[in-house]
Amino acid sequence: MELRKVIAKIEERIKINQAEDFDNVGLLCGVPTRDVSGILVCHDALENVVDEAVEKNCNLIVCFHPIIFSGLKSLTGKNYVERAILKAIENKIAIYAIHTAWDNDFFGVNQGICNQLGLKNLKILQPKKNNLKQLTVFVPKDYSEKVKNALFEAGAGNIGFYDECSFTINGNGSFRPIEGSNPFSGQQNIRENADEDMISVIFEDFKQGKIISAMKSAHPYEEVAYQIYSLDNENHHSGLGMYGEFEEEMDEKDFLHFVKEKFNLEIIKHSDFTGKKIKRVGVLGGSGATGIKSALAKKCDAYLTGDIKYHDYFLAESKMLICDIGHYESEQFVTQQLFEILSQKFSTFAISKSIEKTNPVNYFI
Repeated sequence: MELRKVIAKIEERIKINQAEDFDNVGLLCGVPTRDVSGILVCHDALENVVDEAVEKNCNLIVCFHPIIFSGLKSLTGKNYVERAILKAIENKIAIYAIHTAWDNDFFGVNQGICNQLGLKNLKILQPKKNNLKQLTVFVPKDYSEKVKNALFEAGAGNIGFYDECSFTINGNGSFRPIEGSNPFSGQQNIRENADEDMISVIFEDFKQGKIISAMKSAHPYEEVAYQIYSLDNENHHSGLGMYGEFEEEMDEKDFLHFVKEKFNLEIIKHSDFTGKKIKRVGVLGGSGATGIKSALAKKCDAYLTGDIKYHDYFLAESKMLICDIGHYESEQFVTQQLFEILSQKFSTFAISKSIEKTNPVNYFI
């Protein structure tokens, strides 16, 4: 199967367009028309991982962190990034990264953390804003279902765990074809009244081009009357972080022991104890100090993330236990998640999990 087709199937499941604007996701290197012989899934596409891909005859590496992030101006092998990319190119290996597209996915990084902890009633901690739009289009009643089906097929009408969502109002539309027109119904210079449906659907902004194209292809009119509105609604099924609750609350020290066991940790850095029981927990995989205020606003008793700085711990204000479990440690389940997704998507070539160490942090106990 060609790489571009493999990528299309991956993106059916992981919406790469929901990544953060600063991120560098998608195909980082590789020829889209080259056939894929095998996929190696990893956390970071370092040089030793590329060596592993060569050994396993995998010419596509699907990684979490993008090895090319910013500032790459040459490829001379002067640092670990350039050496990995050069080796991949020399061995005709493509690299594809998902990073914050998976961070923002409801079933992504943060659900993996919550599932490991056994949290229930999961919700997005920092919902994405301003990425929803509403389309309203006027359609002859006899073509209403055809246009709706085309919109749904293009991805419109998805709201949370529901799809094919729309609202339709029937009414009477009018138009007068003038010189140069080729009307679907009516005659030039005579006002036409038509039995029409007004169809409204919501969609994510990155789908707009595909949706408009599908709508126009299915619509019988020469000139399609439609409007698009940007919405202020938060998307409660996409965004950074997640929070949920334990069925039974626990003491703070018991909670820390529980987290150490579940994540196989040697150490947890944390803020001062609050004296409160732990029931509601917020999480954000990777570097997540930006989620502290959101976790406080959601009345979380504890917050798990990585890369907490000295002054960040003061933000707890004795209201919440802030826990730094490590950047890699908070994302350690990603490779398994991706492996399971890709194994379901592809059965004609091998899917492997990297066994190479990519976490650069070590502990002296």
